Amino acid sequence: MATDYYAVLGVRRDAGQDEIKKAFRRLARELHPDVNPDPKTQERFKEINAAYEVLSDPQKRQVYDLGGDPLSPNGGGAGGFGAGAAGFGFSDIMDAFFGAATGQRGPRSRTRRGQDAMIRLEITLEEAAFGTTKELQVDTAVTCTTCSGEGAAPGTSAQTCDMCRGKGEVSQVTRSFLGQVMTSRPCPQCQGFGTVVPTPCPECAGDGRVRARRTLTVKIPAGVDNGTRIQLAGEGEVGPGGGPAGDLYVEIAETSHPTFQRRGDDLHCTVTIPMTAAALGTQVPLQTLDGLEEVDIRPGTQSGQSIPLHGRGITHLRGGGRGDLIVHVEVQTPTKLDPEQEELLRRLAMLRGEERPSGQFAPGQQGLFSRLKDAFNGR
Repeated sequence: MATDYYAVLGVRRDAGQDEIKKAFRRLARELHPDVNPDPKTQERFKEINAAYEVLSDPQKRQVYDLGGDPLSPNGGGAGGFGAGAAGFGFSDIMDAFFGAATGQRGPRSRTRRGQDAMIRLEITLEEAAFGTTKELQVDTAVTCTTCSGEGAAPGTSAQTCDMCRGKGEVSQVTRSFLGQVMTSRPCPQCQGFGTVVPTPCPECAGDGRVRARRTLTVKIPAGVDNGTRIQLAGEGEVGPGGGPAGDLYVEIAETSHPTFQRRGDDLHCTVTIPMTAAALGTQVPLQTLDGLEEVDIRPGTQSGQSIPLHGRGITHLRGGGRGDLIVHVEVQTPTKLDPEQEELLRRLAMLRGEERPSGQFAPGQQGLFSRLKDAFNGR
């Protein structure tokens, strides 16, 4: 045995793979040609790469422990780095300088988490205000009952891939300016799983899951708004290989109401009354979310005025209490009068001295922003 690879890395003969890798990374950071260009150091760098290539591979290490040298031309090992030196894994050099690679080495699991799913649910304004319970029909992926998520037909099982021997990846040696570089890629035969399924399940075709319809009961809390999403953990799609299910999101779609318009937790509606009712006052019945109520129209109510009904709106989603119901009054002026009605109005105008009103003029129509501006300016 020409070279003591254990001594080159400074580890015991019974050292584990983690200890060998740590020793290699430490030495590679010290001896890499980019860090230390000394020719003697470069030769030392080649030695530690050869030692790591042998000791990190269980098969090569076994040949070496039995007295052979898997890197020698007669030993069937990889070619040299330059003249007679060993090849090395490029990813191992990257690990030495930048830490472990982002991708996980070795076979990947067939069991993976399922995807999240989303479904839209229409509810009424009343259901949004007080909450409700709904049953949903969901079409999603569930675990295959025939193979219990294994993917193999009953009575069979997955077998170790004969191409990668269960590693999930295959290695390829290419030449570069550094010499021979060994790269790894997922095994094309098992797709990186390390195992193959010779006889897939006839029900799920080896995926471990099938599409099915199931019924879910969803509790809708009071106060939800249009676009609110409710998360149902673990109710999404089951993952490949019978993996854990993702989450299901229920997106609320609130339908329009024939009377009320929602703005946050407040409700708004408009009531149109004749000018006589606005002048004399009246009571108007209104079917609220809580039942029939009388809206009190006080005498002299003007068009555009609002009448609040406190606590008749939407329940606050977070915290107690409810919003308000705002009734907007619109006074309707008659457009057609019979002779008797016209005579009565003329007599009323005469009694009020409004036969030829002078009117009150203002510089344009004041909107909300104009009124706010005047308020800040002290007008």
